[in-house]
Amino acid sequence: MTLADAVNEAISNNLRLLAARFDVTVAEARIIQARLRPNPVLSTGANYLDILGSGFNPNTSTAGPTEVNGRIDFLLERGKKRQERIAVAEAARAVSQLDVLNATRTLLFDVQSAFTDVLLAKENLALTQASLDAFNRIVTINRARVDAGDLAKVELIRSEVASLQFANQVRQAESRLRMAKNRLQAMIGRTAFVPGFDVLGELRREATVPERPDILRSALAARPDLDALKRDQARSLADIRLQLAQGKVDVTVGAGVNRQFGVKNYGGGSSVGVFLSVPLPVYNRNEGEIERARREQQQVLARIRALEQEIAAEVENAHEQSRTALNLLAKIETDMLERARQVREITDFSYRRGEASFVELLDAQRAYNETVQGFNEARAEYARSLFLIDSITGKGWDKK
Repeated sequence: MTLADAVNEAISNNLRLLAARFDVTVAEARIIQARLRPNPVLSTGANYLDILGSGFNPNTSTAGPTEVNGRIDFLLERGKKRQERIAVAEAARAVSQLDVLNATRTLLFDVQSAFTDVLLAKENLALTQASLDAFNRIVTINRARVDAGDLAKVELIRSEVASLQFANQVRQAESRLRMAKNRLQAMIGRTAFVPGFDVLGELRREATVPERPDILRSALAARPDLDALKRDQARSLADIRLQLAQGKVDVTVGAGVNRQFGVKNYGGGSSVGVFLSVPLPVYNRNEGEIERARREQQQVLARIRALEQEIAAEVENAHEQSRTALNLLAKIETDMLERARQVREITDFSYRRGEASFVELLDAQRAYNETVQGFNEARAEYARSLFLIDSITGKGWDKK
């Protein structure tokens, strides 16, 4: 699996990202709800029912005659409440979409870091395996020299112990590699880890680090989480307008039909009525929700300023991290790596000729391993810092 394969599979299968995408569908459902108009209300009734059988006599009783009626009422929303509800819901959907893009951005960096960890673990495993192979050869040579009486047995034992130590390091490196692969497979959304899973690629390395002002400018222009807060600011403004509209009273209009049945010597009749109902805004003018929306708008502005400061700090730290990693990488590569290799080769040659002790050979090998391992870790750290700069500036997420 290449890095591009891992990124594509993670975007398609990562469970957290899939869960975040449901926020968009939830927001779309709220838009549907915001567009709905109030339902009309149908009322029916029957009065003066002679259930007790007392009868109705207009000369002795006014309890009748029987009446039935039907009425329908419509709520007329004032203040453009429906339009403002839709505006709030659409702004919330835009925020959800940007939140998904931000989740994609962070997932992309996590996958890149996990992929880098696998490559680093493979490099370190190859290093320890090469050291083990070298000392296994020394053990074989020493065993033959002991059999020939050319070497003390204690030297053979020392080489065998060293070989066992390097074998333990190989097992530890293999374990770290398996854990790194499992972490990457979990990151890309696999629920069952494949034993033969492997990656293909090289540790990322670029000759120069982008300048700090360029990184900051790109981050402020392209970060989806910052855009999400700005869209949330627009949503809060729409919410203020909605709550102001909610403070305006709505009018209910209705019409009804009344039918009064006739009784002996008296005829019935039908009539039509119209109705108007207006709440009196004496105690509640939605002042609390209006104030709440205004405070939320101020809160969003504060969050925007806070995130801009956080982005500036992230840029500063990422730039410093990448420059330090690049300088360390160059230092090890130019001043230490070749020297450690030469010391190991010269000591190995001298030991085979009997001019150096086994302790000197072991020290040279360990120094070389530490240098190469430090070199590998510096390469991985620089690769991570470059991916971090891409993540901070939002580079790559909009293409996925």
